[in-house]
Amino acid sequence: MSATNNLTYNDFATPSYASNVATAVRQLVAALFAVKPQTAVAAEPVVSQRNKEETIWWLNRLANDCERHSPSLSAELRFFASRG
Repeated sequence: MSATNNLTYNDFATPSYASNVATAVRQLVAALFAVKPQTAVAAEPVVSQRNKEETIWWLNRLANDCERHSPSLSAELRFFASRG
């Protein structure tokens, strides 16, 4: 008993404009229906006030530590801390 494969594959050397458009439309439709919208609760993570304060404290402490050898990095760290 031999297993035969009835699937065929057409490889066109020069695809036509219509086949390019059809491929683009298929990919667009697949992309539109593949993505599911996120819920509002899952989109925004919950961060406690204490965690924010610890992060701000840690960034400011790190900025103070690197003030002498890298003032620009220190300024960026303080900026990040100020954004909360």
